[in-house]
Amino acid sequence: MSSPLVRLSVVVCWSGLLTAGVLAQAPTAARRPAAGAEVGQAATADESVPIPPETTSVTKHDWAGGGQTIHYTATAGNLLIKDEKDKPNASIFYVAYTADGADPKNRPVTFFYNGGPGAATIWLHMGSFGPVRVVTSSPEATGPGPFEMVPNQYSLLDKSDLVFIDAPLCGFSRAVGKGTAKDFAGTDEDIRAFDKFITRYISVNQRWNSPKFLFGESYGTTRSAGLVEALNNDGIEFNGVTLLSSILNYNIRNAGYDTEAIGYFPSFAAIAYQHGKVKKAGTIADWVEQARKFARGPYAEALQQGDRLPPAEFEAMAQKVAGFTGLSVQYVKEAKLRISATRFRKELLRGEEEILGRYDARFEGFDVDAAGETPGYDPSDTGISGVYVGAFHDYMMKELKYMSTDPYYLSGPGVSQAWDFTHRAPGGGGGGGRGGGQSQPDVAMDLADAMRKNPKLKVFSANGYFDLATPFFATEFDLHHMLLPPSIASNVEFGYYPAGHMVYLNVEALKMMKGDMERFYAEATKR
Repeated sequence: MSSPLVRLSVVVCWSGLLTAGVLAQAPTAARRPAAGAEVGQAATADESVPIPPETTSVTKHDWAGGGQTIHYTATAGNLLIKDEKDKPNASIFYVAYTADGADPKNRPVTFFYNGGPGAATIWLHMGSFGPVRVVTSSPEATGPGPFEMVPNQYSLLDKSDLVFIDAPLCGFSRAVGKGTAKDFAGTDEDIRAFDKFITRYISVNQRWNSPKFLFGESYGTTRSAGLVEALNNDGIEFNGVTLLSSILNYNIRNAGYDTEAIGYFPSFAAIAYQHGKVKKAGTIADWVEQARKFARGPYAEALQQGDRLPPAEFEAMAQKVAGFTGLSVQYVKEAKLRISATRFRKELLRGEEEILGRYDARFEGFDVDAAGETPGYDPSDTGISGVYVGAFHDYMMKELKYMSTDPYYLSGPGVSQAWDFTHRAPGGGGGGGRGGGQSQPDVAMDLADAMRKNPKLKVFSANGYFDLATPFFATEFDLHHMLLPPSIASNVEFGYYPAGHMVYLNVEALKMMKGDMERFYAEATKR
């Protein structure tokens, strides 16, 4: 990255005192935790982790875009949150980008986070709407260093201050004091932690009267839907929530193979269109709309009949499914009309001996076993991890002047394995219903509760056509079943992009999403 991005010297703050310098030593390399690893950096019942001071590394920069130049301050640091006994139990790492000289009353602030659960926010931070972005070869695999970072002309810095947050136990965030993994590794525990962090951030930085937005990706959308409701109940109203690649109702997603097959079907059609495996008619949006109508109509009706579907109808349905998905009629028949996302990734390009990415099916890769049934890896994951990790550490040290002796955890060690998905949703009731105690979260109802109580809350759902982790048709179902009156339901908008789970990997899609965000922020801050 070119040095002109930094225009003033670094300042480090300890508990409000200004001191020149940087933090400790260089960081060790980021690493992925082994499956089944214990959750690190957390206290046991008989010990406590030292509580660090709240520190910040402050640098000054310039950003240019949309015909304007913004002087901004980058603040990389940590804030402490406390347990129910008012004792610090976590140190939460964040990087904030704030426009210099702006009036906080009129300047929005947006809180960003990735998902997992248990994932750091390196991806949104370095790829989406921050003032700089990583350059990748997407949808090809990006090679080894040197890596390139460039000023992000599609940053949201012209519309909002930006705060990127690492979840507890992830990135540079850590449990401290008597804090343990059980305090954070769960749907409700995670929501409480983010509630406390955001409340503290807006207090420390005097942003109580600013327009406020949430921006979550993947499980971050689960968090956002529950979090905006929790914050609203605390008296902290938000203007808008952006849900990028959503999963809101785990009960529906895990309801059975018919539901899964229907939910993924339009995504299969879009991916087959992208790879030239179907007879294209019109734009991809036109093709997807045909697939939607087929999936919710004839396809759903056929699957509901199960083994009672007459042979002639079964044969006709197999022909239609093959025509949308690009798979052979014989394969569709052998799969009993029900295509799983994992097997689709292996089957669509079988004749070319290639597999597709899960997060982004534009990515292709070679498997060790071309005859296998399922892919051996995800080329959309392995194709970008190296460039993001390498560029992030270089950026943190050289541009933001933040250094740490701790490793930066892409995933909190053991967090995902320890996650408690039970959720106390609004509305009473019990068991697996849409309100009350849930064994798996249905946070669409939390979001609906927040929208009923704050009827000016706007929601934007951003979706990639080629995402096989969180298919857009299932997201539409969740957001169309929040039991809202029409006047409030109209506050939910949708955007669709020729990209995967991480829409911003396609720079043209990022440009399109920035345009949608400009309109969304204007609507959500309209007085």
